[in-house]
Amino acid sequence: MTRVIVTGGAGFIGSALVRYLVLDKGYDVLTIDALTYAGNLASLKAVEGKPNHTFLKADIRDAGAMAEAVESFKPDRIMHLAAESHVDRSITGAAEFITTNVVGTFTLLEAARHYWNALEGEAKAAFRFLHVSTDEVYGSLDHDPAALFEETTPYDPSSPYSASKAASDHLAKAWHRTYGMPVVVSNCSNNYGPYHFPEKLIPLTILNALAGKELPVYGKGENIRDWLYVEDHARALDLIVEKGRAGETYNVGGRNERQNIEVVRRICQVLDRLRPAAEPRENLIRFVTDRPGHDARYAIDATKLETELGWRAQEDFDSGIEKTVAWYLDNDWWWGPLREGYGGERLGLLEKTA
Repeated sequence: MTRVIVTGGAGFIGSALVRYLVLDKGYDVLTIDALTYAGNLASLKAVEGKPNHTFLKADIRDAGAMAEAVESFKPDRIMHLAAESHVDRSITGAAEFITTNVVGTFTLLEAARHYWNALEGEAKAAFRFLHVSTDEVYGSLDHDPAALFEETTPYDPSSPYSASKAASDHLAKAWHRTYGMPVVVSNCSNNYGPYHFPEKLIPLTILNALAGKELPVYGKGENIRDWLYVEDHARALDLIVEKGRAGETYNVGGRNERQNIEVVRRICQVLDRLRPAAEPRENLIRFVTDRPGHDARYAIDATKLETELGWRAQEDFDSGIEKTVAWYLDNDWWWGPLREGYGGERLGLLEKTA
């Protein structure tokens, strides 16, 4: 049985990947997560008690814990998703982003390298380390629809978050070039879907709109993102770690560009149809002062992934947003405690700007 370690597996993308690997692929999975504010064991409820799933609460910055986990589990693959990922949080407190995204990635790479060096024969040849990153490392595009992020696009990060991810990407690639470790890197566009912690645009808009709260949107809402349904991303990651070439980078994008204001309005329209309110929820939209260093546009060219590995997104934006809104309407058991339990770090998340 294929044995996989997933770091950050109680987070949004990580939990989608774990559910896919355990339930659909039947792999033996060790999920590692520090359970910070965005990690939620409820996101792993579907795999709870499964004989092919084990959970370990640990911090990727803990060298001893990472070495022990890798050596004892003996993975065929390590899929590294653990990261601090919210731009606004990185602007107000960059330190956690540097230590987790940079130092944590270094720590995990070293644990994997020592383990891989001790492997022999087919096991050593088959081992893969997948470092999962973001398109934000490439910086910002203009509004020319022909301009897309490619795997060869120079890095130009704008925020402490994207800079820390760029640094971790370089570390991952260096461990391949210097030590020969079979590392693959993926860079994805904005994800959305079920189990998304409500500090990001789409879940925040859904829950604020349901509560009748204002829907603050940065600037004029003209910033463009390429939206990728999280379950499509999970399938892509499994394909990349299985068939991707060591030392290569693969961009993962949904080919679903939308302005932020379009996204917010579409959510309002779906909610108004599925759960009507006294007045259109678009009336709740408020434009607020823009975020510092706010990138104008992200757009992924996923041609390499599509042609070389045969991946295709199964959801377009309209089908994906319908599924996402419906999931939040049907699963307040998951997000309800987040709203009711706000305090400390979680206080006021539903008041944050989108």
